[in-house]
Amino acid sequence: MKIKKGDSVVVMAGDDKSPTPRRVIQVLENGNKVLIQGVNQVWKHVRRGHPKSPQGGRLHLEKPIMSSNVMYYCESCHAPTRLGLRYTSDGTKERFCRKCKKGVGTVSPAKSSYAGK
Repeated sequence: MKIKKGDSVVVMAGDDKSPTPRRVIQVLENGNKVLIQGVNQVWKHVRRGHPKSPQGGRLHLEKPIMSSNVMYYCESCHAPTRLGLRYTSDGTKERFCRKCKKGVGTVSPAKSSYAGK
């Protein structure tokens, strides 16, 4: 999966479907699930003595959703888009927006065998 922690994404399917971009808090289970800020919020009822709520009660938590239900939000296009991977001229591997072809960020440093291809 090409979604990383800190990316802006749009939820495309599910109960929390919305055109507004939101931040990815964490990527779980080998990239199959993502934890997104303000999405899929649930109440967890806990007994007394729980580490997060010693007095007991209800905790407001965010649960992960499937990564297939989200799409990367490109800041330059101002639209949800797919991401691609490419090698730059110096050999670094980077993610890029498939609509505007703008680089999003590097994935791995330059390798001498890929330089110049």
